[in-house]
Amino acid sequence: MTLHILFFTITIKKHKMTREEADHRETVGSLYEKHKDRQISMYHLI
Repeated sequence: MTLHILFFTITIKKHKMTREEADHRETVGSLYEKHKDRQISMYHLI
């Protein structure tokens, strides 16, 4: 999809995720959830 606004051209392309990127996002997501759960449990102890 291409938009021409004044003198600017904006092109939007759909990014296809590689297997490595998908694995990385899954790992980061699970680590984020574990860390968030740990923060919540520490908050309840205080």
